[in-house]
Amino acid sequence: MAPLRFSANVSWLFPELASLSARLRAAGSSGFQAAEIGWPYAEPPEALARAAREAGLQLVLINTPPGDREKGEMGLGAVPGRQAAFREGLEQAVLYAKALGCPRIHLMAGRVPQGADRAAVRGEMETVFLENLRHAAGVLAQENLVGLLEPINTRVTDPRYFLDTPQQAAAILQKAGSPNLQLQMIMDGNLTGNIREFLPIVGHVQVAQVPGRGEPSSPGELNFPYLFQLLEEEGYKGFVGCEYQPQGDTVEGLSWLRSYWDKRGHPRAGH
Repeated sequence: MAPLRFSANVSWLFPELASLSARLRAAGSSGFQAAEIGWPYAEPPEALARAAREAGLQLVLINTPPGDREKGEMGLGAVPGRQAAFREGLEQAVLYAKALGCPRIHLMAGRVPQGADRAAVRGEMETVFLENLRHAAGVLAQENLVGLLEPINTRVTDPRYFLDTPQQAAAILQKAGSPNLQLQMIMDGNLTGNIREFLPIVGHVQVAQVPGRGEPSSPGELNFPYLFQLLEEEGYKGFVGCEYQPQGDTVEGLSWLRSYWDKRGHPRAGH
């Protein structure tokens, strides 16, 4: 069984450092070989690419732009009337992905519009999302990139997010029918069943403790040693993104990962 490959989500980790470039350097010196950035758009792609290269990091994931955060937007993929802005954001994401040598882009679905009833707009939003996904699949295929769909739970994290279960995302992926669109999985309920069922279409996994969103080793509902072993046994080959809120100093909080590396052999041990 191959050990899992972990990726530092520098939008969440190392909050004690102001710039993404500084966070990338910190991730490299903490032993990571891969990193992901939620929204890299505030810094020039060349500077980020250089920082990643100097830190010995491969960039493995970025998100499409969120849209207008002031208006409460959180991605545009399924939002009616925002198709042009989604396509514009996709072009920007592709530019960054190419500059960063990053193979995956999370195509954010977005939220049910303010005041709208989820059940009433679900059909229209799915239609918009499928139209955008088919467009995105074509654009991404030309650049040899993969698009990811991530269900975000509506109980705790984002009550209005459109895509809220792996079942819903898998059904949309099946309708979109593009081999370069895959599922992005965040550790949520019914994990053993979901991992076994959906892993064949999963392109990326992210981890954080529930409900506090802290380190995998922080107190909470999830048993990460068990989950990591399950991913290994199921032959997961992608990256596991560390998308959590450090409860204290980021590097001290990485003791769970150092102990995983000690047991499984660190991928960098030869360097």
